[in-house]
Amino acid sequence: MKALEIKELTTQEIIERIDDFKNVLIRMRLNHAVSPLDNPNKIGSTKKDIARLKTELKVRQINENK
Repeated sequence: MKALEIKELTTQEIIERIDDFKNVLIRMRLNHAVSPLDNPNKIGSTKKDIARLKTELKVRQINENK
């Protein structure tokens, strides 16, 4: 997910996407523990997407408090 795509989302959509990505990450980790994933780098990219979404959410919260 690109930064421009994230900035176009509403705050509620960002929160929903964070929850979705967290669920996907949990499922990927469980699947990887049972049998190796085709591309284990997806776990890292999902974690980075969650971090990008959380960063944008935090920036918006800071700007609201100003």
